Amino acid sequence: MIEDIADDPMDRGRFPVDPWRLVETDHFPGDLGLTETLFTVANGYLGMRGNPAEGRDAHAHGTFINGFHETWPIKHAESAFGFARTGQTIVNVPDVKVMKLYVDDEPLNLGTADLEHYERSLDFASGILTRSLVWRTPAGKRVRVKSSRMVSMTERHLSLLALEVEMLDGDAPIVISSQVLNRQDGKDEYHVPGASLGEGIDPRKAAGFEHRVLLPRGHYADDERMMLGYQCARSKMTVAVAVDHVLTCEDTHEVIRHAEEDMAKYVLRVDATQGKVVRLDKLVAYHSSRGVPVRELSDRCDRTLDRARRLGVDHYVADQRAWYDRFWSHADVRVADHPELQQAIRYNLFQLAQASARADQQGVPAKGVSGSGYEGHYFWDTEVYVLPFLTYTQPDAARNALHFRARMLPAARERAREMAQEGALFPWRTINGEEASAYYAAGTAQVHIDADVAYALSKYVDATGDTGFLTRDGVDILIETARMWADLGFWRTNGEDTFHIHGVTGPDEYTTVVNNNLFTNVMARYNLERAVQAVREVAASDPAAYAQVVARTGLKADEVDEWARCAAGMTIPFDEALGIHPQDEHFLDREVWDLSRTPIELRPLLLHYHPLVIYRFQVLKQADVVLALFLQGDRFTAAEKKADFEYYDPITTGDSTLSAVVQSVMAAEVGYHEVAMKYFRSALFVDLGNLHGNTVDGLHVASMGGVWSALVSGFAGMRDHGGRISFDPRLPAEWPSLEFALQWHGVTARVTVTQDALSVAVDGDGEFAFRVRGEDHVARTGEDVEVPLADQGERIDGVLGDRPLIGGHRADGTIITAGVPSPVVGPDDEL
Repeated sequence: MIEDIADDPMDRGRFPVDPWRLVETDHFPGDLGLTETLFTVANGYLGMRGNPAEGRDAHAHGTFINGFHETWPIKHAESAFGFARTGQTIVNVPDVKVMKLYVDDEPLNLGTADLEHYERSLDFASGILTRSLVWRTPAGKRVRVKSSRMVSMTERHLSLLALEVEMLDGDAPIVISSQVLNRQDGKDEYHVPGASLGEGIDPRKAAGFEHRVLLPRGHYADDERMMLGYQCARSKMTVAVAVDHVLTCEDTHEVIRHAEEDMAKYVLRVDATQGKVVRLDKLVAYHSSRGVPVRELSDRCDRTLDRARRLGVDHYVADQRAWYDRFWSHADVRVADHPELQQAIRYNLFQLAQASARADQQGVPAKGVSGSGYEGHYFWDTEVYVLPFLTYTQPDAARNALHFRARMLPAARERAREMAQEGALFPWRTINGEEASAYYAAGTAQVHIDADVAYALSKYVDATGDTGFLTRDGVDILIETARMWADLGFWRTNGEDTFHIHGVTGPDEYTTVVNNNLFTNVMARYNLERAVQAVREVAASDPAAYAQVVARTGLKADEVDEWARCAAGMTIPFDEALGIHPQDEHFLDREVWDLSRTPIELRPLLLHYHPLVIYRFQVLKQADVVLALFLQGDRFTAAEKKADFEYYDPITTGDSTLSAVVQSVMAAEVGYHEVAMKYFRSALFVDLGNLHGNTVDGLHVASMGGVWSALVSGFAGMRDHGGRISFDPRLPAEWPSLEFALQWHGVTARVTVTQDALSVAVDGDGEFAFRVRGEDHVARTGEDVEVPLADQGERIDGVLGDRPLIGGHRADGTIITAGVPSPVVGPDDEL
């Protein structure tokens, strides 16, 4: 169901259009949480929220390290065997962003300051956050203040901050207090709770801790360096942060340094004279570990900072710019003549880099490292929504993410045994590899995550030809996940043998623990088929590697034949009367929830209705069958896709940010071009427009990955089925052109779609084979290919009705009806 949003939901007086920057021209205290998230700087390992350098005011101070977490016992009201036992929550590591400024002993506080000028910008081409302002102090003196913040892409443990102060009118004593604070166990330096505390219950937010998390394990402040080190109380993970300062100052000054367990300070006192700039560069190193002593981490910080001092700030700024030049050469997607869309597109792609590029030995959390939402957990988001972008634009980052899943395999095997299954079962949500989802119906029951991992792995191998990764890591994942499916499912005979999978939950978390969920079965079939293909290819091409696979996994030949039979016999639900694929075996037995009669203030449904109320209806949190139509599009006919889309779209709430991108892709394919654009805009501005009202908790990284898919797979019609790239464009009528690049077996193909042609050029040496609407083509170095397009596919004007398609007959002859539950009654409402 499409919610009406403005074509451009941003306040352009405050956030002007700039194709390469997010710019803010006015400080507004009313949405601090939103802007703190939007102006995050990160590299996938380390993330710093866009809190002001002055420390106040703030919604939620935050500095996060990917995978650095505390554990805690999950307390079930009624426990049972196999329930998740240990929660995992990302930890707010010591905060180095604070650089307080005092002029004439008056503090700069943006919430109350008299600002003659203010501009903050996040540069997508350099990854640097800058802010400039002119402050008129209470004494009437004008002060120019500039600050910058960067998390390095080339030195993943390094961050560079700077503060410049210049007296514009007269002289004055100034003080800069540069600090390192343990906010995780304090509140802030003034013991004031953050604005994010005390908010209502929301399962998307992180829970608080009941104990001290970071136990002090060392601190110091000497003439050059400050360091704080900690160990998590329960997870035993360790972290150290060290800071150097480089001062540029012509005026008389003095420096005082101090360190204690939860705070370190570098205090600069300057007798500032008019027109002379005081600049303080703050070089920061973070190192973390699963258990290396803090002393060793402190040594690592020393090496990072020693190198940074030797090479200098300018060196890293130049390296950062060069890194982003390389990134954008492969990742940029250009839409002509729509600068507001171009800015938003680049913002989404930029944040994908910040969430994943230097994750290295970790996964990609649902919020990246921009906030504590979803407790810093990894979900299927990475494999289904983020990895397509990485696979086709940044394959090294995709490989890192998949290698992280491979390292999870032992824990996944253990989880499968705990669930009485063979093979491996990846956790629904986790940081350390153990299942952390306390609500199994919408967590552990989503076993489709096994197939999601296998899908992403298979697409990566197809796109890169990385058979080395397949034989070392990937084939083991495919084998163990195939074993799980073969064991979880069972055979029934009724004229023919059919394979069934019961008691699972699909992507739609408003319908749980069902039989033969279509998405799960379709993806499990693909998982089984790819496992068979991989094992047989390795056996045929590399007998020595195959022998090692057999030794590692205990693979038996008859297993592979069984997987092939399971795939061939997989039950794929279809209702002949309605001509659609039911979401699951009994989905159509329910009555329809009429979303057109549900007040917007009662959305999202999960925050206003008990799960059992929701489970009784045909209503979707997010695209389920429609996602299967996209990921496994070669297994459905065009007529089936159109019928399924038309049935499910009006009963899909979009309460999940994972939904709009998929609905946009499939709306484009089946011809609803205006619907496709509406869903695309909804996804594009999820965070920039705070459309779901929870960007304060962190960015929606999966939706951002989906934006790339909506552009490339939706409007350009790119598909990768059977290891071959094809295009069937659906360019919006108001777009002159769409340009992007694809990485395919080491070749960079540059694709341009216009209203009447699709052209492909190849960078460097190599060739790129592709298909356009059934015709084969090959682009080679110096031999661009242009394919004329007669049209952009069928165009169905208007949007689908808000009311669901009802009145159809079930197999038993009953008629499907629609309604809504009784209104929610609050304590102050009259009965």
